[in-house]
Amino acid sequence: MGTNPFIGVIYHWIGGFASATNFIPFRAIKRWSWEIYWLIQGFAAWIIAPVVLAYIFVPNLFGILHTAYATHPSDCLYAFLFGALWGIGGLTFGLAIRYLGIALGYAIALGLCTAFGTLIPPIYTGQITTIMHETSGQIILLGVAICIIAVAVNGAAGWSKEQETTPEEKAEAGESDFSFAKGIAVAIFAGIMSSFFAFGLAAGKPIGDIAKTQLLANHRLDLWQNLPILIVVLWGGFLTNFIWSAILIIKNSSIKQFVGAPGNNPMRASHASGDTLVNFDPLDASTYDRLAPKTLVANYIFAAMAGVIWYFQFFFYSMGQTKMGKYDFSSWTLHMASIIIFATLWGLALKEWRGTSTRTKWLVATGLFLLVGSTVVVGYGNYLKATQDAVTAVLLH
Repeated sequence: MGTNPFIGVIYHWIGGFASATNFIPFRAIKRWSWEIYWLIQGFAAWIIAPVVLAYIFVPNLFGILHTAYATHPSDCLYAFLFGALWGIGGLTFGLAIRYLGIALGYAIALGLCTAFGTLIPPIYTGQITTIMHETSGQIILLGVAICIIAVAVNGAAGWSKEQETTPEEKAEAGESDFSFAKGIAVAIFAGIMSSFFAFGLAAGKPIGDIAKTQLLANHRLDLWQNLPILIVVLWGGFLTNFIWSAILIIKNSSIKQFVGAPGNNPMRASHASGDTLVNFDPLDASTYDRLAPKTLVANYIFAAMAGVIWYFQFFFYSMGQTKMGKYDFSSWTLHMASIIIFATLWGLALKEWRGTSTRTKWLVATGLFLLVGSTVVVGYGNYLKATQDAVTAVLLH
């Protein structure tokens, strides 16, 4: 297929859109606790979807995974382990949102996730020295820096918005637990742990190499070579989330919700507490009725739909990474930037910034502009590197 960074950027944009959109089906789920619908969406996102789609596009999928484990057991183990650590980051990310609010929590956690997930893999492999001494590498690093600055600007916009929000409005939005000190500590931890997904993808590269050989031998596109890696990393993430969901199910006695019992906690959804997704009136006896079969089936469908949409972020990420060329480490920056771009656009569409000051709206617009710009700069740096490599290859021959 060959390298084409600008096509890669488009794939990353599609993946970012999927990530920012997966919460939409959650809004239709009725009277289920967090741990119930989270476990169902996780099973769809981290177990079913990766295997089904990889099986469709990659020939001899299970043979590839068996060969990878037999020849590179430590790499497979690290990919799984890093996936499990990423799962911890995703869980604590919810606490960061609880203490800092959506805008500020996203900005800090994703900013750190961007920096660590992009830079640590090439630092670990020693590739960073070459990157820093090449024009193309310097341009890519500039794009990473612009992305981090953009995240900071988004954080400033979020902080400004929260200063303009009354305590009553915060309580209505479920943000009454705001604590800057706690939130910063948790966001730093969540951002660092979430970056382990990038480490898992890097550790699983031998799996992708085996898959690429198999794809080319069967005259298939090498665009799908990273899909088997996602299986290993995401199964690690599922393990962490399954354990935490099981703990909450036991703690909240919510297992009967799988067969129609209503959620009995009148708070909003939370990664930390397993609260029910939507509010209900505890004085209204009908809120304690069993869910109608139609509602129960709809809840399963919406939770599974959210999971499949979530998976598509990495389905397209894996495709985009194959297009970025030698410096594909920059894919993580493109992914994070794309998520924030489309999350911001969803926020605008849902009128989350309505009533804020002109200064806050300018910060949102500036952050959005910088994020889009960062993806273009990173894409250009990868294009420059691909062009240089192509010229070198011609001269050598």
